[in-house]
Amino acid sequence: MNSLLDLPKAELHLHVEGTLEPEMAFALAERNGVQLPFAGVEDLRSRYAFTDLQSFLDLYYACMSVLRTRQDFEDLATAYLDRAHAQGVRHVEMFVDPQVHLRGGVALEDVLDGLLAALRRAGDRYGMTGGLIPCFLRDLPATDAMDTLERLAPRAAELLGVGLDSAEVGHPAAPFAEVFARARSLGLHLVAHAGEEGPPAYVREALDLLGVERVDHGVRVLEDPELVARLRAEQVPLTVCPLSNVRLGGVASMGRHPLPRMLDAGLLVTVNSDDPAYFGGYVGDNFTALRETFGFDAGALADLAANSVRASFAPESRKAELQAQIEAWREAAGS
Repeated sequence: MNSLLDLPKAELHLHVEGTLEPEMAFALAERNGVQLPFAGVEDLRSRYAFTDLQSFLDLYYACMSVLRTRQDFEDLATAYLDRAHAQGVRHVEMFVDPQVHLRGGVALEDVLDGLLAALRRAGDRYGMTGGLIPCFLRDLPATDAMDTLERLAPRAAELLGVGLDSAEVGHPAAPFAEVFARARSLGLHLVAHAGEEGPPAYVREALDLLGVERVDHGVRVLEDPELVARLRAEQVPLTVCPLSNVRLGGVASMGRHPLPRMLDAGLLVTVNSDDPAYFGGYVGDNFTALRETFGFDAGALADLAANSVRASFAPESRKAELQAQIEAWREAAGS
């Protein structure tokens, strides 16, 4: 089989802060005079035994404190984009959590300018396309999200969309309806995390109240046959993150992951890495885990890559270009 690292793919569910490897966390801490609450790299890595989403978020936000300057964000994203390109990513739609950085005293311009500079460099260096999707924290008030959106509004033309993330359980999407309506009026695409730990009803809320075009995670939708039928009929993309689901305990093991059943149900599923520095692998590693666990052949893996392109917000001309690259890989693989 052709190398999965050569399979062209898009990554649609990637938190740039979740690409902060321990070594970089400590290098940035030293550069910025930040004291991390860990003894060193190995101590930090040893704490990646998460019991649920909240246990991860507690550590995740602690590590984010090292990101202070435009250069920090540019370095972080560049390291991710270099690694992603080596794993076959040709288009990336990158999440960022501006509220966390604003609360830490970081200028919004530094966050955006650093990340956008890295994306431009990846375009020049690799021909990679994509964009930036700021996400709002659902465990903060919707008024805070609206304030952040208005701060983003003058630069809406430089952004791809907005999303909703952070702690899901007990934090439904409904309060953010007005925020998402405002984002839509700015011409931004709309996505939201739903159905990771929260119930299928949260997915319905994201669709009906926020008007999202894509659902991030969505692994619990199989619990609601009517919702499955709707998602299948409307071909709403689901950005699934297998290694993340297992590492956070939402799925007991890779062998019990619902992704094959989601595909069998006719859902438009894509494969992504979520927060790869914390969850044991980047997007190519997620593809490898699926092949090793479920025996997916080259054709099935190429189908998943094709789904990622189809589900992206890339222009139609770019989608056609990437689909052609995927078909060339499929042909070379003999499937």
